[in-house]
Amino acid sequence: MPSAIHTRSLLITIAALTVVPGLRGQQSFTLEQVMSSPFPSGLVAAPTDDKVAWVQNAEGVRNIWVAEAPAYEGRQLTQYADDDGQEVGSLQFTVDGNSIVFVRGAGPNRQGEIPNPLSDPEGAERAIWIVASLGGEPRKLSDGSSPLLSPTGDRLVFMQRGQVWSITLEEDAEAARLFQNRGGAGSLRWSPDGAKLAFVSSRGDHSFIGVYDLASESLHYLDPSVDRDGSPVWSPDGGQIAYIRQPQVSGIVPFMAEREALPWSIRVADVSSGIGREIWRADEGRGSVFRGVRGSNQLFWGDGNHIVFPWEKDGWTHLYSVSANGGRATLLSPGEFEVEDVVLSTDRGLVVYSSNQDDIDRRHIWRVRVDGGGPQAITSGNGSEWTPALVEDAVAMLVADARRPAHAAIKPAAGDLRPLAPASMPRDFPSDQLVEPQQVIFSAADGMQIHGQLFLPPNQRRGEQYPAVLFFHGGSRRQMLLGWHYRGYYHNAYAMNQYLASRGYVVLSVNYRSGIGYGMEFREALNYGARGASEFNDVLGAGLYLQSRSDVDPNRIGLWGGSYGGYLTAMGLARASDLFAAGVDLHGVHDWNFVIQNFMTSYNPAEQVEIARLAFESSPMAAIDGWRSPVLLIHGDDDRNVPFSETVDLVEQLRKRDVYYEQLIFPDEVHGFLLHRNWMAAYVAAADFFDRMLKGAENATGGG
Repeated sequence: MPSAIHTRSLLITIAALTVVPGLRGQQSFTLEQVMSSPFPSGLVAAPTDDKVAWVQNAEGVRNIWVAEAPAYEGRQLTQYADDDGQEVGSLQFTVDGNSIVFVRGAGPNRQGEIPNPLSDPEGAERAIWIVASLGGEPRKLSDGSSPLLSPTGDRLVFMQRGQVWSITLEEDAEAARLFQNRGGAGSLRWSPDGAKLAFVSSRGDHSFIGVYDLASESLHYLDPSVDRDGSPVWSPDGGQIAYIRQPQVSGIVPFMAEREALPWSIRVADVSSGIGREIWRADEGRGSVFRGVRGSNQLFWGDGNHIVFPWEKDGWTHLYSVSANGGRATLLSPGEFEVEDVVLSTDRGLVVYSSNQDDIDRRHIWRVRVDGGGPQAITSGNGSEWTPALVEDAVAMLVADARRPAHAAIKPAAGDLRPLAPASMPRDFPSDQLVEPQQVIFSAADGMQIHGQLFLPPNQRRGEQYPAVLFFHGGSRRQMLLGWHYRGYYHNAYAMNQYLASRGYVVLSVNYRSGIGYGMEFREALNYGARGASEFNDVLGAGLYLQSRSDVDPNRIGLWGGSYGGYLTAMGLARASDLFAAGVDLHGVHDWNFVIQNFMTSYNPAEQVEIARLAFESSPMAAIDGWRSPVLLIHGDDDRNVPFSETVDLVEQLRKRDVYYEQLIFPDEVHGFLLHRNWMAAYVAAADFFDRMLKGAENATGGG
């Protein structure tokens, strides 16, 4: 174990990424193999109900794929060929289904800089493109984001520098700003006839629902107030708009529990007069804080004037419906589970959604009528399914299980689930060599019951003790599953945990408090994060659980994680170096006061002294004198979530205390690495670091 201060800058070459020297013969597959599966996202259906499209990220190369009725055999549509860090998303079919509009490039930071992870001297762009669904070269429409096609099919609106712009789909068309809006605009929503555009006008401590009339070129605001209005949805006849109103509450600081607030409400406004009325209000206490779902909106105007919305009245995120004329809300999805993805059927009679109903550590697809009647399962089993898209008499979705990574699939009304593009999976992907993670439930240091996924090394030998590693996800509003994950960041992390298990580690992925999936009281845990770091009880409990296992060497336990998981990794090393022998901290939080400012620019620690004191005491920096175990620090210096200064400042303090650390820094890279090669470099470095720190010098592979 290194003793004196020793800075080791890890320079991982591309040649080292395929097979790490020294690891041959010690695992059944390489890191490159288990990281090679394409990750799907952004699945959408065409308005014609006969085709779907999605994005596949294959080792950093992002392309659009399409599958059409009746065969639904997936084919690659775009032909991008490089791991260039350029995201592809916001897919939307044209009205006739013959073309797809999409965005290429990631969003800017507060300085307006587009991510440029390749350090291209000419910079990078974020632009809107269109491509024929039969194939061909994409055509650039304009710089911008958040495209929304008109129901009439002749016009596209989008966002550029906080303002709403418009362009037709004709060749050589030029974009123009549609109107001038004070503040920032967002949540664009066309009226059913395409004659008007609703949007949210954000103005700091309040926001309005605006409506722009294209024919008269006039702009007016519905039912303006001092509150925050959002999530507008048009009535089917275009005469009304429903929206959510949240009272402004000052002093709310992020990364602290928020169980109650001034109750939010749903209102409906007449578009012509602008007069609004309240149709429903949340109760005081539980459920008074708005909690959303993933979908095109938070409100869905269903058949029979039923407005479907999420509410956490019973401590779980569920769907309810209420009449647009007002009245009591009807619970659509009862039970102790959380609703996540939501989509409304074309006839507006059904909502289809994903949830962890009857399977708390997985996801499945369900449906329920907007007027009630009880949920019906569309999928079940040992895998997870999410992002439903409705086509003809089928549901397309993204699916995964413990051994098969995420992929696009379709389930006919009377048929089995089948993949849309099975040939896109690499032939040497090691599905059969992966282990099935086990659900474990253990006690935190304060007695709270915590879920985790346990990865055991294959071919364990009775009586042998193995090194072990804890994994902590980021967020913290995340939940790791008993299989490959539905987010790209954790798709990669799952692959890494499988790789570590194949290398002879016992790996425990921890769903610590303040994460999702287990209800409001677990998510809004008392004294979590910057108000007390109560999650540290889960870190200790997980470490003690591993120590208690007969197959774990209690002196060789490490921990790793990114972002919030980096925070908990650093907390473990700072507060419990006697328990944890080493850690890998990817872009972790080290002083809450600086990170809170990154998410809440008005936060001033000098003026909020008591909050700032507790936030610091809840940070790894407050316990830095107890940090003795070695750490590998990994960070991109264009991180827009956790300031790069968090790692700079930590290294300064570790140097002063003669604590051994290593660093791997990615110039111009963001928080969730855009380049696949950087994910590979990070994980190669992490595996090598754990081998040297937990297995001994004879297992070192070298890092630079």
